[in-house]
Amino acid sequence: MFNQKENDSTESELEDFADEFKTEEVNDPFAGYNKAMTRFNDSVYEHALKPVANGYNHTVPLWAQESVRNFFNNIYFPVRFVNSVVQGKFSGAIEETQRFVINSTMGILGLFDPAKSYFKINAHEEDFGQTLGYYGVEGGPHIVLPLLGPSNLRDTISLYPDALLSPLDYTERSYPTLTDTWAEFVSAKSLEEVNRVSLDMENYEKMKKDAVDLYPYLRDAYEQYRKKQIEE
Repeated sequence: MFNQKENDSTESELEDFADEFKTEEVNDPFAGYNKAMTRFNDSVYEHALKPVANGYNHTVPLWAQESVRNFFNNIYFPVRFVNSVVQGKFSGAIEETQRFVINSTMGILGLFDPAKSYFKINAHEEDFGQTLGYYGVEGGPHIVLPLLGPSNLRDTISLYPDALLSPLDYTERSYPTLTDTWAEFVSAKSLEEVNRVSLDMENYEKMKKDAVDLYPYLRDAYEQYRKKQIEE
């Protein structure tokens, strides 16, 4: 009886802690397909991407890999800028414009990121999936896409509008793009993907090691990450 109030308080704090960190139930009606596709994607990673990325990693120095990542990040400026504007995040749109101008000039076509290192202007990662989420569109069923990995219905639909804003394309447009043919497009996207895998391989390997079951681990991590992005 003497410690009843203290015990009640402790139980309440534990319940609050559990509520704060509990994993929300994910809308996953395609779990069977998603598990199979996760295994397929991981097999592609193990037998194709990983060996290529290892060779790339031993050939291309880290600073060059970071420059490749910076270059691709810089050319996707239209995606971030337009989605910032549509969400009414005008300060973010202005900073994205500043980053693009600085990095395209001082950063030598985006190979370096002086906007961040010298001017402390950080990128605003915005896409159409976040725009829809910002206006209340739920993610819908979780979907694992071939080669692309975890997604959901909202984010999958959003790939098309973002692709229209991307300077990497092979379809006929009324404005110029950096890739005019299918071969150029595939080459550019392959370089981007191999470079990304090379830089992120250690993190993915750690996730695989830590995960009891890889699919729900990746699914929950993706959904929580997207929720956090939208809330920001």
